[in-house]
Amino acid sequence: MSGYPLDEILHPKSIAVAGASADGRGAGFVSPLIELGFRGKIYPVNPKYAGQNIMGLKTYATVREIPEPVDFVISSIPATQVLGLLDDCAAKGVKGIHFFTARFSETGRPEAAQLEKEVLRRARAANIRLIGPNCMGVYYPAWGVSFSEGMPKQSGVIGCASQSGSAVHEIVEMARQRGCYFTKAISYGNAIDLNECDYLEYYAQDEDTKIIVMYIEGVRDGKRFFKSLRRTTLKKPVIIIKGGRGRAGTRATASHTASLAGAMEVWHTAVRQAGAVEVSTIEELADVAAAFYFLPPVYGVRAGVVGGSGGSSVMGADQCEEAGLDVIPMPNDIREELKKRGSPIWDWISNPADFSIQMGDSGSGGDITLLMGEHPDFDLIIQYLSPPHSWGGRGRPVLPIEEHLKHSGVGAIKKPMFIVLQDRGRSTSDTTGESLRKFNEFRDKLVENRLPTYPTIGAAANAAAKMVAFYQNRERAIAAACL
Repeated sequence: MSGYPLDEILHPKSIAVAGASADGRGAGFVSPLIELGFRGKIYPVNPKYAGQNIMGLKTYATVREIPEPVDFVISSIPATQVLGLLDDCAAKGVKGIHFFTARFSETGRPEAAQLEKEVLRRARAANIRLIGPNCMGVYYPAWGVSFSEGMPKQSGVIGCASQSGSAVHEIVEMARQRGCYFTKAISYGNAIDLNECDYLEYYAQDEDTKIIVMYIEGVRDGKRFFKSLRRTTLKKPVIIIKGGRGRAGTRATASHTASLAGAMEVWHTAVRQAGAVEVSTIEELADVAAAFYFLPPVYGVRAGVVGGSGGSSVMGADQCEEAGLDVIPMPNDIREELKKRGSPIWDWISNPADFSIQMGDSGSGGDITLLMGEHPDFDLIIQYLSPPHSWGGRGRPVLPIEEHLKHSGVGAIKKPMFIVLQDRGRSTSDTTGESLRKFNEFRDKLVENRLPTYPTIGAAANAAAKMVAFYQNRERAIAAACL
């Protein structure tokens, strides 16, 4: 552990679940702890089930009655009961509480807002730190902590802080689909105690976290947040999605987590000046995170595009340029090398390299990929790629995956590669699921080779451009700091 204050509550040796029951959300907090293999002791708490077992664990009437020490409490009880819970936690020496409990200031009701203030007052008097209220809490796979069943057990290098509980579920799942995993993901809701600044600063110093992603609806302390963000982006990429960008979203934000959504023009400027990467959807957040997750830094925008055909190549070039990449002309020395190899298309192959012109054995996609990947004029490569089973029934053998990748030139290039993963062979009438299984197997092999995959060239180009912009901005900020 780092010694940072958050570390103490994120590494509990025992967790009590207040409001645990045989079914419902309370049981849902006990079950994922068991499923993910929490290292310490779990204590269900509910006076209705006192003395009984919930999921094989003895249940207690109150936290105060648990005979052993309790480090952390998950509250799944009504808001009207939380002050009593806080008193019990104070008497027990609890270090942190996650309040799944909602219906506080987000309701807009004065009495609920006042209750929230009293919760914070009592917590501070007892030296208890709070996550929430109105949030899903902590997902920490290496420590066996989770708030939902089915969360990945595998750890990675992404740290997530999300004001929304549903958003953190989506972020974790979409990242998993791209082969990316988390050190920790924390949903923090109303943030009456620990807020986005605390989580950002924690991840900034956490050695296991290499990439930070955030879903933010509003900030409690703008000056502190952007100062911390500027310091953090000098060390690690920070990818941010802002909820409540429009008028309707702003109204929804107020009823969701009681945040004050700021003017978007000010927000965009501040995020850009702080050097963070701003995205507009969770899909885009996952796409950009995958680029940072698998690839080394990219500092140039000169892109080589391999594959596609006909109109898709033309549109691909447009989308790359619209994203901010430079689809440079094919270098003459590559043409000359193709000519030496006897390629019949050496004089008219271009960038993007259009596969519809039938390059043949002497000018295969692998040849083009390798030549572009080795050429100093290209900073990155975007390649269209299909799984080997996609070509079945077309008079070509279905190659083993490794041989297919080698034939396509993948794996032999040191430059950053963004894969546009196509599946021409998938059939909607495939009731066996075999096509999907083979597609996933191929995608997993690309992930093993540390290659991010994207459904479209637009998504790949956007991720590449945002990655380049981050590293260019960081270079300028570091240079300016040295003046």
